[in-house]
Amino acid sequence: MSAFEDLSDAGEGFVFSEKPIAIESGEGVHLTADDGTEYLDFGASYACAPLGHCPPAVVDAVQEQAAELLYVQASYPNAARTELYERLGAVAPGDISKVWLCNSGTEANEAAMKFARSATGREKVVATKRGFHGRTLGALAMTWKKKYRAPFEPVAGGVEFVDYGDAEALAEAVDDETAAVFLEPVQGEGGINPADPEYLQAARDLTEDAGAALVFDEIQTGMGRTGDLWACEGAGVEPDILTTAKGVASGLPLGATLCADWIADGAASHGSTFSGNPVVAAAANATLEELVAEDVPGHAARVGEYLTTQLSAAVEEHDLPVRDVRGEGLMIGVEVKRGANRYLRDLAMDHQILALPAGRSVVRLLPPLVINEGHAREVVDALTEVL
Repeated sequence: MSAFEDLSDAGEGFVFSEKPIAIESGEGVHLTADDGTEYLDFGASYACAPLGHCPPAVVDAVQEQAAELLYVQASYPNAARTELYERLGAVAPGDISKVWLCNSGTEANEAAMKFARSATGREKVVATKRGFHGRTLGALAMTWKKKYRAPFEPVAGGVEFVDYGDAEALAEAVDDETAAVFLEPVQGEGGINPADPEYLQAARDLTEDAGAALVFDEIQTGMGRTGDLWACEGAGVEPDILTTAKGVASGLPLGATLCADWIADGAASHGSTFSGNPVVAAAANATLEELVAEDVPGHAARVGEYLTTQLSAAVEEHDLPVRDVRGEGLMIGVEVKRGANRYLRDLAMDHQILALPAGRSVVRLLPPLVINEGHAREVVDALTEVL
């Protein structure tokens, strides 16, 4: 395995034997390997498939757009791109309406950092321990775990880390030199840690008082994952900037930075060659249309509650080696007493179920949001046996 392969997300949690599982096709909630084995996908490639694999409406939209126009630069208006600007602005939380498009979550967070610094004229950024915001040098500076940062230092400066969920620590860090506070409403890579709504509201109050931007990284929590289209809506807290990616275009490369007017009006110029690629924009439009029209977030809330309840009951009934079951909607973490990878291997090899790690001790469940209670029951039974 080369150094570059070893650094990839896919290399963590999916190498169960001498070679990784080679995926050949996907449909709905299942993936099929090149040897014909079908797997129930409870990882959705880090939440990139909210509607499942190859959802017909998205496939049709991509094929139609690809036959008309593959790409044109963003300075020329294009119907698919324009529709996406309007659609994202319409579904953004609160008064947020300005949209900048890019190609990934880390780019969306880089843009958010640039926008916040230029709009406020300040440098300092406050981020949280166990937070993950991406792998490019700016986003990496806000990513807490040293294994990601250390090989590439020096990264961008001016970042201070505080304990996640500690409002007092946040109050001590935020001052009149702070440009932005970056938070995940539910930490993903950090172990599936949901924030208390009171903590998010404290962050809102502190940043308003200091004249700083509150940035919610919803790259993993967005697109209905937690039971609302955006996790911050469930908490009732509105940010100044919201970043999204992963599932917004059903796994095609798209990120977006959504901004309040005061950020957009005060930010310096920023750009990207592939911003709003028409084919990817068409996929995002189809994804968002179905998510909203079919109330997929509401379905995720209902099935997620069932899955969490059944997992907790199984832990108690069978005295399983589990410290905690937590999460929101269909973003669920099962914290185990030993390393998670052994259980992920057994789930894949013995039960044909794919899941993810979140750190060393958490089994992360991020299935397509269209799973049903039967799929959830299958995973509960398999996890019970494996544990």
